Amino acid sequence: MQIQIRYFASLRESLGAGEVLALDAPLTVGQLRDRLIARGEPHAGALARGRALRAALDQTMCTESAELTPGAEVAFFPPVTGG
Repeated sequence: MQIQIRYFASLRESLGAGEVLALDAPLTVGQLRDRLIARGEPHAGALARGRALRAALDQTMCTESAELTPGAEVAFFPPVTGG
Protein backbone atom coordinates (compact mmCIF):
# COMPACT_ATOMS: atom_id res chain seq x y z
CA MET A 1 0.00 0.00 0.00
CA GLN A 2 1.22 3.50 -0.73
CA ILE A 3 0.76 6.56 1.44
CA GLN A 4 1.64 10.22 0.97
CA ILE A 5 3.62 11.89 3.74
CA ARG A 6 3.75 15.68 4.04
CA TYR A 7 5.97 17.75 6.30
CA PHE A 8 5.26 21.30 7.45
CA ALA A 9 7.08 24.20 9.12
CA SER A 10 10.50 23.27 10.56
CA LEU A 11 10.04 19.64 9.47
CA ARG A 12 9.76 20.78 5.87
CA GLU A 13 13.06 22.61 6.23
CA SER A 14 14.73 19.40 7.44
CA LEU A 15 12.96 16.74 5.37
CA GLY A 16 11.51 18.49 2.33
CA ALA A 17 7.87 18.89 1.37
CA GLY A 18 7.02 15.21 1.54
CA GLU A 19 7.38 11.78 0.04
CA VAL A 20 5.45 8.73 -1.09
CA LEU A 21 6.11 5.58 0.89
CA ALA A 22 5.21 2.00 0.03
CA LEU A 23 4.27 -0.09 3.07
CA ASP A 24 4.15 -3.86 3.20
CA ALA A 25 1.62 -3.98 6.05
CA PRO A 26 -0.94 -1.66 7.64
CA LEU A 27 0.52 0.63 10.30
CA THR A 28 -0.65 3.26 12.73
CA VAL A 29 0.57 6.85 12.51
CA GLY A 30 2.85 6.18 15.50
CA GLN A 31 4.34 3.09 13.87
CA LEU A 32 4.91 5.10 10.70
CA ARG A 33 6.75 7.75 12.73
CA ASP A 34 8.92 5.03 14.32
CA ARG A 35 9.68 3.54 10.91
CA LEU A 36 10.72 6.95 9.58
CA ILE A 37 12.90 7.57 12.66
CA ALA A 38 14.60 4.20 12.08
CA ARG A 39 15.83 5.45 8.69
CA GLY A 40 18.42 7.54 10.50
CA GLU A 41 19.25 11.18 9.88
CA PRO A 42 17.67 13.53 9.00
CA HIS A 43 14.39 11.74 9.89
CA ALA A 44 15.68 10.56 13.28
CA GLY A 45 16.37 14.10 14.46
CA ALA A 46 13.35 15.78 12.92
CA LEU A 47 10.78 13.20 14.09
CA ALA A 48 12.48 12.14 17.36
CA ARG A 49 10.23 10.90 20.15
CA GLY A 50 11.41 13.72 22.42
CA ARG A 51 10.01 16.33 20.02
CA ALA A 52 6.41 17.44 20.32
CA LEU A 53 4.74 16.85 16.96
CA ARG A 54 1.19 16.84 15.69
CA ALA A 55 -0.19 14.57 13.01
CA ALA A 56 -3.11 14.67 10.62
CA LEU A 57 -4.55 11.75 8.69
CA ASP A 58 -6.36 12.71 5.49
CA GLN A 59 -6.42 16.36 6.64
CA THR A 60 -7.98 15.59 10.04
CA MET A 61 -6.02 15.88 13.27
CA CYS A 62 -5.38 12.44 14.73
CA THR A 63 -3.57 10.56 17.46
CA GLU A 64 -0.70 8.20 16.82
CA SER A 65 -3.08 5.25 17.20
CA ALA A 66 -4.93 6.17 13.98
CA GLU A 67 -4.66 3.38 11.42
CA LEU A 68 -3.41 4.06 7.91
CA THR A 69 -5.36 2.94 4.88
CA PRO A 70 -4.16 2.57 1.28
CA GLY A 71 -3.77 5.97 -0.36
CA ALA A 72 -3.80 7.83 2.97
CA GLU A 73 -2.15 11.19 3.42
CA VAL A 74 -0.27 11.74 6.69
CA ALA A 75 1.01 15.16 7.68
CA PHE A 76 3.49 15.85 10.45
CA PHE A 77 4.02 19.32 11.90
CA PRO A 78 5.19 20.97 15.11
CA PRO A 79 2.57 22.40 17.46
CA VAL A 80 1.96 26.07 16.81
CA THR A 81 0.53 28.92 18.77
CA GLY A 82 -1.11 31.99 17.44
CA GLY A 83 -2.07 35.30 18.76
